[in-house]
Amino acid sequence: MFSARTLALLCLLLCGTGFVEAADGKNATSPAQKPTRLLLLGQGPDGHPPATHEYSAGLHIIARLLHNVAGLQIVPVRADEPWKEGPELLDGADGVVIFLSEGAKWLNRDSRRLAAFRELAARRGGLVVLHWGMGTRDAENIQPFVELLGGCHGGPDRKYKILDVKTEIAAPGHPILRGVGPVEVHEEFYYRLKFVQPAEKLTPLLRVPIDGESHTVAWAWERPDGGRSAGFSGLHFHENWRHPEYRRFVAQAVLWSLRLPIPEEGLPVDIAPKDLELDSK
Repeated sequence: MFSARTLALLCLLLCGTGFVEAADGKNATSPAQKPTRLLLLGQGPDGHPPATHEYSAGLHIIARLLHNVAGLQIVPVRADEPWKEGPELLDGADGVVIFLSEGAKWLNRDSRRLAAFRELAARRGGLVVLHWGMGTRDAENIQPFVELLGGCHGGPDRKYKILDVKTEIAAPGHPILRGVGPVEVHEEFYYRLKFVQPAEKLTPLLRVPIDGESHTVAWAWERPDGGRSAGFSGLHFHENWRHPEYRRFVAQAVLWSLRLPIPEEGLPVDIAPKDLELDSK
């Protein structure tokens, strides 16, 4: 059964705002056309300090960045446990963004949930994961997650560090990186991530120098099932959404995962200052 909140969201989207407006003011989709449905999966506070791990606020920003994309229907979803309606929601989705607490553990907590994600991947659904959404303290959760998302920050040997650093562009020709340049940030990055093996079709997108080595912190993966997955280990601090490079990278990772067009010059990512404020959520 859907929660009351989820039913209200779906009703609102399907009856009113589900069909986004194109730049010329005409409907981007008609009732006869099935829109691409994207679930933004977030949770409430997870015990981290305010202005960190701000899942709902971050997903709000992603929704604002993508709201003018033709044919895209965005469904924000609170995925707090036990999230019993999750498998049914996933059955109607074309892609998901996972931005929540200890996501690899969360994925494996419910066998029906894991099966629904695997079914989404089998039908070439797009999968995108951000920061602690790729995490697990227990190593047993790593492999099922990696098989779907391509990378994981997991196990007792996982590495993370807060630092001031300039990002490095690892694959300048990749569509996700159109209009994205290096950016100087104060960030907590996960590094030495566990990646799918063999990794021939996994493309490192962003790297950062940590302790004298260059580490992959974002990737894109053409999955064997024909679908696409992408991940970014940054976004610990909410304030980093103020960087246009961050906003464009994340928004374009979502579009790429869904096989939706990305402008050659990069997606416009201007946003109202109030949408970056935590107290506006």
